[in-house]
Amino acid sequence: MSEYKLTIGLEIHAELKTKTKMFCDSLNDPNEHHPNINICPVCMGHPGTLPVINKQAVECVVRVGMALGGKIPEYSQFDRKNYFYPDLPKGYQISQYKHPLVDGGELLLPGSGKKIRVTRVHLEEDTGRLVHEGNDSLVDFNRAGVPLMELVTEPDISSAAEARAFAEELQLLLRYLDVSEADMEKGEMRVEANISIAKLDEERGIKVEIKNLNSFRAVERAIAYEHERQAKVLDDGKKVIQETRGWDEEKQHTFSQRKKESAHDYRYFPEPDLPPLDLADKKYFDLEMLRASLPELPWQKRDRFAREYGVLGDASQMMVADKAMADFFESAISEIMEWVDGDNGQARRENLIKLAINYTTSDLRALMKNAEGSFGDLRITPENFAELIKMAALGEVSSRGAKEILAEMFSGGGDPSDILESKGLKQVSNESELVNVVQKIIQANPETVVDYKAGKAAALQFLVGQMMKETKGAANPQMAAQALKDTIDKI
Repeated sequence: MSEYKLTIGLEIHAELKTKTKMFCDSLNDPNEHHPNINICPVCMGHPGTLPVINKQAVECVVRVGMALGGKIPEYSQFDRKNYFYPDLPKGYQISQYKHPLVDGGELLLPGSGKKIRVTRVHLEEDTGRLVHEGNDSLVDFNRAGVPLMELVTEPDISSAAEARAFAEELQLLLRYLDVSEADMEKGEMRVEANISIAKLDEERGIKVEIKNLNSFRAVERAIAYEHERQAKVLDDGKKVIQETRGWDEEKQHTFSQRKKESAHDYRYFPEPDLPPLDLADKKYFDLEMLRASLPELPWQKRDRFAREYGVLGDASQMMVADKAMADFFESAISEIMEWVDGDNGQARRENLIKLAINYTTSDLRALMKNAEGSFGDLRITPENFAELIKMAALGEVSSRGAKEILAEMFSGGGDPSDILESKGLKQVSNESELVNVVQKIIQANPETVVDYKAGKAAALQFLVGQMMKETKGAANPQMAAQALKDTIDKI
């Protein structure tokens, strides 16, 4: 395969988390499994009905635009996008064309920091859903009329991995803003990729669109496949056709769907049943209040956690991706810092934070994953978790014992000090208590003692392991090693 540069632009749709649909008062409930329940004459396109704009949906898109640093124009309007398809009840879709709610903006890719420019963000209504059963095709209109945000990027993306990273970061942003769950498995977020390849000395090739990619893995694999497919076409001396293609998840390849439409094919014109939006009129929209309502955004949290707590790499990605985990961690750190302030020790502070990071992102997360739960349902309070971290840092409990206590707290809650006492997990750090165990281990392993005296360092680790086994993990490993050394050196 010859070398070609890859150019990618994304169009991402996300269903907004509003109480009602875009232009009527039918419920917007993505969890409704019974077909054609949340419908009314308006969203079904019955003659004589008139749409009314959902103000909450407009504000959701405006907040997204503000978070992306886009321009919020004073004037915006809805348009009719005309096409015929069985899941489109009116025979047209109310969308936006020349005057979207958001112009411009950008999103930085985590890790690389590459800037991906946003062309526009606009608001439209979703279509119904086709259900195929044997030779029959049925239509469920529950989704028809649901507020749908569409974000279009500039062709700044140059790899399948970057496309996936952009989609993942946008999903995080939508969840932080609480405007959409953006659950791809439920179809609440769908990605379409515009792909072209060209020789290195050429500007751009023929654009091919891949529709309705419903997982991050599909986004990455479909783009990678299409890159190879187009390269082979060009290598064979043929031309790439401008078209719309689908992605076959089972066969892992794209397939031709139809010739690509242009804007004039949709015959856009201003929606006659809806007035234009004056976003500068404070009687309807308070832009200052909307801007003030923006929470700490994912990239801001990422930077702050690195600066304040030293949370980096995979740990940073985990915490920023799971807001409940991040909130739990910060609450626990707040408890820990109250204890450290009196001690005023920087080294102790750093050690405690490091322990909290490790136990949160490793042990606690593993327990959560095995139980198929979430941090929002956690029985462990931040206060009790902080107490366990302090016990581990002070050497009151071994690493093994701390893990056992954490598992007990996870399953039934409770205070770590009470569990420590009830299960006899208090770490043995008293020298006099260790002496008898040391003598017993030495007497039981004379050959290993000889190996250690001969200079084999691994022999000492074996003896420490035997002490931990004998004390059921209660011995302090460092003190156990020192007690063994001191005793053997006297032999």
